[in-house]
Amino acid sequence: MRICEITGKVAQVGNNVSHSNRRTKRRFNPNLKNKRFWSESEGRWITVKVSAAGIKTINKKGIDAALKEAVAPKKVY
Repeated sequence: MRICEITGKVAQVGNNVSHSNRRTKRRFNPNLKNKRFWSESEGRWITVKVSAAGIKTINKKGIDAALKEAVAPKKVY
């Protein structure tokens, strides 16, 4: 599933709007990447599926603090 493990971002639904203003449904997917971060406390690499905003959060706070504060995944029905 396309969910950021740090921020909890999920795909949103919206419309494609044509030049004639016709609207058709589309999805806005989060910008997810599989990224490895080095954890000093565990002494190993941790692979996380994370959005671009999540990468910024990890760079600011550190991987250990970001994982502790990670948002619980939202249920998608």
